[in-house]
Amino acid sequence: MLDVMEALRERQRASANEPAESLTETRAGFEPAGSAHPVPDDVVVTAVDAAGVVAHWLDAPGVDGRRALLFLHGGGYQFGSLRSDGELAARLGRAARMRVLFPEYRLAPEHPFPAAIDDVLAVWRWLRRRTAARSLAVAGDSAGGGLAVALLVATRDAGEDLPAAGVLLSPTVDLTSSGASMTDRVDEDPISTPQLLSRLASDYLAGADPRNPLASPLFASLAGLPPLLVQVGTADLLFSDAERLARAATDAGGDVRFEVGDGLPHVYQLMLGTPEAAEATERIGVFLRERVV
Repeated sequence: MLDVMEALRERQRASANEPAESLTETRAGFEPAGSAHPVPDDVVVTAVDAAGVVAHWLDAPGVDGRRALLFLHGGGYQFGSLRSDGELAARLGRAARMRVLFPEYRLAPEHPFPAAIDDVLAVWRWLRRRTAARSLAVAGDSAGGGLAVALLVATRDAGEDLPAAGVLLSPTVDLTSSGASMTDRVDEDPISTPQLLSRLASDYLAGADPRNPLASPLFASLAGLPPLLVQVGTADLLFSDAERLARAATDAGGDVRFEVGDGLPHVYQLMLGTPEAAEATERIGVFLRERVV
């Protein structure tokens, strides 16, 4: 992991002196963990129209087709796709022995809030018409983790059945950037800067209230949610988002497992080939296998 961390820091230093890329160029080259890993050849990828949202089924060998994981990718609500997060999604599905549904929700700034959560809710309801809630789980990294919590909150508020479990990897749940780690982890985070996160939040919100619970679900009531696994590294500007979310959900009576990776960066689970990512993947797999029937 040390080599990966140094490579990320070097990329961060170099990008500070480079001219800004166009949005199209940035999206095409988006590699949140320093490199993008392809979906393994033994995973069957099937495109599907999920209530008007482009999505992909990811089926690793031996998965139980009766159980499904809805995976929501990260990227600051502006980047991310199957290219950047498909390997992680497929790996989690393999570990949990579940097929994965990977939606390509609409991105900002062309499609600001609430477009992404509207798409996620449409996909969830499409999936629910085909599978019992007890056989479903939701997972997301970074912005996708925030969308996963917003999905749980909106589904609960609508009186609908919730998934059996949720997995949140370095979730973005506070677009006001009020967490202490936004300032006290600046020298530790090799990926993000406060300026970048502020710009991404502004582009996504497009004037909407940053405390809207579907944009920043840290400010929602977190009672009545399914069991949650929250993983975050300490070298992450969003550490406080994950920490406060886990505490608030626990205080609301929830079953929450909070796992902290000492010295690890934002969404370290993406870093294929590192023991830290492998260990996190195995814990996620066990968590989901124990809770999704």
